[in-house]
Amino acid sequence: MLKNWNRRARTLLWGLTILGVLAALPIGFSRHEMEQTSNQVEYVFNYRDLLLISNYQARPQEFVSEQLAKLKEAGFTTLAVFESTLEELVWSGRLTVYNSAQQALLNGKTAPLGENFTYILFADADAEAAYAPMIRSAFEKAGIPAREWSFGERPGLLLETPVEDSSLRSMQPDPVAIAKIREAGFHVLPRLSDRIRPYDPEEMNRLLQSYADQGITRVLFDGDKVTGYTDQADKKSLTHFGELLKQHNIGLVRIENLKNPQSGMNKLAYVTDYNIVRLYSLSGSDAAAMTPEAIIDRFKLAAKDRNIRMFYMNASPVRSLDKGGITHPMDNLYLAIGGDAEKKGAVEQLAEVGFEPGQAQPFDYEYPAWHKVLRAIVALGAIAIIALLIGVFIPMLTLPSFILGLIGSAGLYVVSTSLLEQALALGASIAAPTLGVIWALSRVRSHTEGNRRIVGGTWEEQPSQAGDNSDRLFGGRWLFDAPPFGKRLVSAISLYILTAVISLLGAAYVFGLLNNITYSLVLEQFRGVSLLHLAPIGLTALYVFLYTGHSVKDNLRKLLGLNITVLMVAVAAVLGVVGMYYLSRTGNAGQVSSIELVFRNLLEETFGVRPRNKEFMLAHPLFLLGLFLSLRYRAAWVLMIVASIGQLSMVDTFAHIHTPIVISLIRVLLGLGLGGIIGLLLIAAWQLAEGVWKAWAPKFKAGRTG
Repeated sequence: MLKNWNRRARTLLWGLTILGVLAALPIGFSRHEMEQTSNQVEYVFNYRDLLLISNYQARPQEFVSEQLAKLKEAGFTTLAVFESTLEELVWSGRLTVYNSAQQALLNGKTAPLGENFTYILFADADAEAAYAPMIRSAFEKAGIPAREWSFGERPGLLLETPVEDSSLRSMQPDPVAIAKIREAGFHVLPRLSDRIRPYDPEEMNRLLQSYADQGITRVLFDGDKVTGYTDQADKKSLTHFGELLKQHNIGLVRIENLKNPQSGMNKLAYVTDYNIVRLYSLSGSDAAAMTPEAIIDRFKLAAKDRNIRMFYMNASPVRSLDKGGITHPMDNLYLAIGGDAEKKGAVEQLAEVGFEPGQAQPFDYEYPAWHKVLRAIVALGAIAIIALLIGVFIPMLTLPSFILGLIGSAGLYVVSTSLLEQALALGASIAAPTLGVIWALSRVRSHTEGNRRIVGGTWEEQPSQAGDNSDRLFGGRWLFDAPPFGKRLVSAISLYILTAVISLLGAAYVFGLLNNITYSLVLEQFRGVSLLHLAPIGLTALYVFLYTGHSVKDNLRKLLGLNITVLMVAVAAVLGVVGMYYLSRTGNAGQVSSIELVFRNLLEETFGVRPRNKEFMLAHPLFLLGLFLSLRYRAAWVLMIVASIGQLSMVDTFAHIHTPIVISLIRVLLGLGLGGIIGLLLIAAWQLAEGVWKAWAPKFKAGRTG
């Protein structure tokens, strides 16, 4: 009776699966609309690095003025200003710092005993007016006495702490530098930290009000914590800071690919209603070592494929014996961003594909009420497709697993909605490509069962409990009495397309369940992607080796009874190396060769979107070839395992939620199209090789006999 219920349940579960996919489509379209609401790209340069480089020039102030003009001409829109330190103010030429011994020498005296203070000498009265109150306030809050001091007619300050300590103390960003930057026509991006403590609500309100008055719309954090994080437990400072940002309409910037995300960012993003943009940072070493073309390529990929809207460039002075002096990468950056008479820079190239330079804006998102209803249907469909996968391997558990899935999901919903969504998305993304490949394999079996003949050996038919026939082969090999070439080719292409459609059901569940703005902003990530990269391969291999014969028990017995040969060990070692390489290429940390970079650029220029290499160069072609050969040779069924890589990769493409959904769809379709073309070429090559073999094999065999 349970068997009949499970058989009927499969039809119902497939119906729920399709219903879930249909419910996910409007949600995906809403995400697509959201991704069109922010298309301005902001080019930011680190102003502190400019000051550092100027410190190695003969005329620092002239150098800074010249470079500001060049930055503007190249297309940079914004300069980042850090919280001030005495060291940075020295680089700017607005003050000089001495220790006690150096101060004594200024006055023609010997170094005082028992004193190690910091003496600050301002460049002029204007510098004193701008910096003395800021410095005095910062050090007195830290419990360090500060009093007036002068040398000749120049005013100064005395700080009762060593220079080594005073140079590391953070103060508010340099107001004079901000004024100079704005006067040069740039936007300002203040970089705040959590190093100025204790958190002062009134001072922070005044600071943010001054930013709002100057048209500053966004802040970027420096260090491993956002402002207010440390004092949150005692003063609720993080919450207060977020409310101030919201009050003054100042947004956040999140740095992409940090090893450890800045503490407190998620909380601050939530308080500010996710008024946040993502930033890619080009290091000083990369700015010097990479070619302008490589920098442009990286920025185009980030904007188009990763929804990044802010590019932050660093630079640093480099000692060069070969060039006989101190060098810097500023000219290299000008070529990369502004280009020259021969080649367009990043600004023009990105503008051509719809990303105009300007102040980066957050994505405009909303969650209408009908989203909740559709997401509930999507969740129900995800449970159904997971139950279908379980039923393939253990048919008696088809209906029970669906019922248990409903109960478990209800309980997990109470504990954590996010965890439930991710668990269902992961399960569905594994189930869909696995079911797709198994379905293709079952169709091949239905076309070939009972049409087998032996070549070079003997075999005996054994009745199967499942209603088909199983072979026991004694020597030689066997193949199927296959249909003609044309019919096999049409069948292979049809199975190739339909399998992809089944696999892409998993993609609908990914974007239908994980549609929160936190995933697009990478504040929250889809966990378990590594399992997605492995599970369909393992489950497909399990089905091929254990579920395609007379019975699972007999197949397992045969596998365990195999004699292990050196060839098998060698093949296993090669597969292990290939598997390690495959895993190394997953995620964002995978490394690519220079040849592959050239090939990627060619694809980018040709199609505008880069399909995934492992899909169209490996998995899809071998899948199409495997389908064609499987209709004649049983050994070709093993290629279905390789095919699962391409099917899961299509779903994994949509698991990169920071990538625009349209880009993911185009990438998948391109992969299928190019992979299909390569697969047809492989089929043609196989047919040619098979024809040559049939023509020459008898002559070769006769020659050996004679």
